Amino acid sequence: MSNIASRLAGIRERITAAARSAGRDPSSIRLVAVSKTFPVDAVREAYAAGHRDFGENRVQEALQKIASATDLEIRWHLLGHLQLNKARKAGPVFAAIHSVDSVELLKKVDAAAAQAGRAPELLIQVDLAGEATKFGASPDEVPRLLDAAIACRAARVTGLMTLPPVPDSPEDARPWFRQLRDLRDGWLASGVPPAMLGQLSMGMSGDFEVAIQEGSTMVRVGTAIFGNRHVQI
Repeated sequence: MSNIASRLAGIRERITAAARSAGRDPSSIRLVAVSKTFPVDAVREAYAAGHRDFGENRVQEALQKIASATDLEIRWHLLGHLQLNKARKAGPVFAAIHSVDSVELLKKVDAAAAQAGRAPELLIQVDLAGEATKFGASPDEVPRLLDAAIACRAARVTGLMTLPPVPDSPEDARPWFRQLRDLRDGWLASGVPPAMLGQLSMGMSGDFEVAIQEGSTMVRVGTAIFGNRHVQI
């Protein structure tokens, strides 16, 4: 077993344990292997170990990897900030985009997906901490995006994503994960269709077990699978 395959197996075991400790079905949690900055050979190694969901932060880097892995049946996730001028490129190629943060971006991605005959899954990125270095819609802005999503022709808004402040310990992230879950529950109670809020993308290498305990359905794990990143592209 390769190093990547071994680490993947270990992460899956930890996901299963965290889910069961919270009384949840482990199969309800999707692991996104964050392959940003790693070569396509690392993606192929994880694929050979049975993995299918991979996450990238930058559109240009992702497009290069996608072109190099057309022989693989991969579900590509865009995790990083999506600029408006990249929406036309992103809409047709990603199975899921976790970083929709404005009505304008939502409409542009939907138009590009419709033109290409694709139906990507979209998550609204919610900015809970108001950090200047991070993107996302404020909680007050999210209802506007959910209203606009009803009119989408191709793309499907299926949930929410958040990036909490970098925690000193996994427990430090818990209040942020709980806040996103509580916001989701409030919007559901207000009448938002459940299909639009079924997914919660939260939790990374250092805190995904806490995120699962707080209701995450997608965890984004990179260094714990691929190792430390030495090059930023």
